Amino acid sequence: VQLVESGGGLVQAGGSLRLSCAASGFTLDYYGIGWFRQAPGKEREGVSCISSDGYTYYADSVKGRFSISRDNAKNTLYLQMNTLKPEDTAVYYCATDQDGGSWCLDYRGMDYWGKGTLVTVSS
Repeated sequence: VQLVESGGGLVQAGGSLRLSCAASGFTLDYYGIGWFRQAPGKEREGVSCISSDGYTYYADSVKGRFSISRDNAKNTLYLQMNTLKPEDTAVYYCATDQDGGSWCLDYRGMDYWGKGTLVTVSS
């Protein structure tokens, strides 16, 4: 299993970015998978995810601004981030629950992680 994130960068507040997570070694739509982030000095948190049965979930802090999607043909997960705020600054990770049984937004239940991509939102 391998997850490779891309798309991070520096953006001004109010701007947009789209993150991508290329998955290999498993079929994306069979497992729960999501985006997580960790800001300096803070605990890792779930941002958005798609469960193994196709439901999407969002953290309250990003509802209405972020949108998760996947391209099964490309085996790639996306996170469209709009109206970015300085508090969205963090390293964003893609992770998957291969064992099943965990809520896809709970980082403690994820089994495989990408290396992350840095998102910096300037004010």
